Amino acid sequence: MTTPSPVEIVEVSPRDGLQNEKKILPTATKVELVRRSVRAGIRRIEVTAFARPDRVPQMADAAEVLAEVRGTEGLSSIGLVLNRKGLERAVEAGCDEITAVVVASDGLALRNQGADTAAQIQGWHAIAEDARQAGVKASVIIAAAFGCPFDGEVSTQRVLEVARGVLDGRPDELAIADTIGVGVPRQVTEIVTGLRTLNASIPLRAHFHNTRNTGYANAISAIAAGVSVLDASTGGIGGCPFAPGATGNIATEDLLYLLDRSGQPVRSFRSDGGPIDAMAVAATGTWISEQLDLPQAPAMLGRAGWFPQG
Repeated sequence: MTTPSPVEIVEVSPRDGLQNEKKILPTATKVELVRRSVRAGIRRIEVTAFARPDRVPQMADAAEVLAEVRGTEGLSSIGLVLNRKGLERAVEAGCDEITAVVVASDGLALRNQGADTAAQIQGWHAIAEDARQAGVKASVIIAAAFGCPFDGEVSTQRVLEVARGVLDGRPDELAIADTIGVGVPRQVTEIVTGLRTLNASIPLRAHFHNTRNTGYANAISAIAAGVSVLDASTGGIGGCPFAPGATGNIATEDLLYLLDRSGQPVRSFRSDGGPIDAMAVAATGTWISEQLDLPQAPAMLGRAGWFPQG
């Protein structure tokens, strides 16, 4: 048997993890969250979102956070952007990468960005071209790819139609998101297989919320279908302020345990060459949950510990 190709983790707790929490953390705490993740061995981190501060006040200090973490050895900072203005802010702040959002359903698209899916696809094309001109890697994520809180079911055919449109913008990476945590492995396999028929070579990334405890099963199915990058949030914190009922992402530490025990290699960027330190991530999950005044982290590894111990 051949060794599976390593998958990569994108840490999203500084953005997706914090944007739905009522408590707004100080800039210094957000910076420490990023630095702890880098020390644990994670390189790609979604540091912030360049959204309107009046709509997402948790991300109001996006430029300040980027200014503090720029130059951190081993960090590739990702900024989430919703439009060309957001891209301008991300480039000015010094993001290494940006991820643009296109929502697969018109219901959430209109509430999230004030534009329907077709308009968002055209907006992404403009963002992609501007990013290339600025020398910034540009990915696009198809949100609500598994279901919408307003429109209900989102068919695989609909997701693939949206994917055709965004692929015309030549993204560096294509991601699919289960924004409200309704997806199951069958859908994951169908969507990823369909995406591969549209483009056999583009790197695929997946973003799962664990609202109905299907996120980890979906992650394993995504890898089996050909996804090479998984989003996860330290502590399992997170949610979408425009998607009622959405809970946190799959937890980085719990995902690392699952992958390790399954024999699935994970890329690490620790300075000593070792694997991502899952227990250090778990400790950070406990710490950030305390900063947010949560009773405990949604993640489980920090409570249960590694097995076998030692």
